[in-house]
Amino acid sequence: MTRNAKINSLLVLLVAALAVLPLALGLGDDKEEPFTGADGQAEAAITELQPDYEPWFTPLYEPPSAEIESALFSLQAALGAGVLAYYFGVRRGRRQGAAAAEARAAAEAPATES
Repeated sequence: MTRNAKINSLLVLLVAALAVLPLALGLGDDKEEPFTGADGQAEAAITELQPDYEPWFTPLYEPPSAEIESALFSLQAALGAGVLAYYFGVRRGRRQGAAAAEARAAAEAPATES
């Protein structure tokens, strides 16, 4: 097994452990909704500290259910990942194209000088 394959295997195991350990250890079992987002936790903390607090702004669109909100968030994340992947792919393609053109130019240069 090559060094890169060992590192990749270790990283995959680490990511799997990060995903499974909170579930296996029962973290958050004492809460009603154990894996709520930071927004919900912040809202609960503010409401507990200052019950008469009124937000400055209201959302432009309030999804009808948590499932739709989650789906919209996932769609936003997927679109962002797609834009980043496209950008890095274009950069790599340009770099490879420039390297190939440079190699062709270097291969043709000695043939024309002779």
